[in-house]
Amino acid sequence: MNSYINDQIEVFKERNQNRGRLLVSCPDQPGIVSTISKFLFSHNANIIESSQYSTNPEGGTFFIRIEFECPNLKDKAKEMEIQFAEIASAFSMDWNLTHVYNVKKAAIFVSKELHCLLELLWEWQSGDLMADIALVISNHEDARSVVESLDIPFYYIPANKDIREQVEEKQLQLLEEHDIDLIVLARYMQILTPKFVAANPKKIINIHHSFLPAFIGARPYERAYERGVKLIGATSHYVTNELDEGPIIEQDISRVDHRDHVDSLKKSGRSIERSVLARAVKWHLEDRIIVHQNKTIVF
Repeated sequence: MNSYINDQIEVFKERNQNRGRLLVSCPDQPGIVSTISKFLFSHNANIIESSQYSTNPEGGTFFIRIEFECPNLKDKAKEMEIQFAEIASAFSMDWNLTHVYNVKKAAIFVSKELHCLLELLWEWQSGDLMADIALVISNHEDARSVVESLDIPFYYIPANKDIREQVEEKQLQLLEEHDIDLIVLARYMQILTPKFVAANPKKIINIHHSFLPAFIGARPYERAYERGVKLIGATSHYVTNELDEGPIIEQDISRVDHRDHVDSLKKSGRSIERSVLARAVKWHLEDRIIVHQNKTIVF
């Protein structure tokens, strides 16, 4: 890893060694916030940020994200998790307690179009995307020079539908070797198999060059031009086995008109794709997303 980036990550870890994040979803009922707050108070934790939402206060689902500072969090972590498990059982909670100093390891998959990859690398270099980018995997050589110039391992693995399973075996092996927490498809133009998706649930973020659910699948800009749309957009979502049907994390749009041809639509679209994907990845890294059914709650 680039020494400058490595220094940034080490500083981040030092500053956040006592910071934790708690994400909870459960049936809505009285006493949830009070119980969680008392639990944190019992460990001398100070709540820094808290966001909550209920689908319906009568029989709905309750969601909350709390970020907190807790002295000696590393030493207390195991005991806190054991104690909170009892609370979670009483309230039928799905929950996740993360420690901010554990910087997530990310793998980026890319094909020939590099604009999304370059945006992520720029955000990463500037310190605004706090992750350990452990490797980049591509079915083309186009990204090698820029990736290796940042001391990030680059793996060229040719792929097509005829050898998809063999390719994914190599990819899964690399992901396991690097202990990857997040996979980012930065315009990786290959369909993933159910086996690959099942091995990485809620860990694969894709950017789709269309404002889903419109123009699912291939050639969205050409189809948008033919339809005469007045808005184009991009969608970042978690990958599921249903093509382009996973929980949506972030979307954005830009106005266009009859003067725009396919190439200008693509140019505008690339700008949207870059920013939409970067925001979605940041929110995942910051533990701001809870997946509920086929939707996301983003705090």
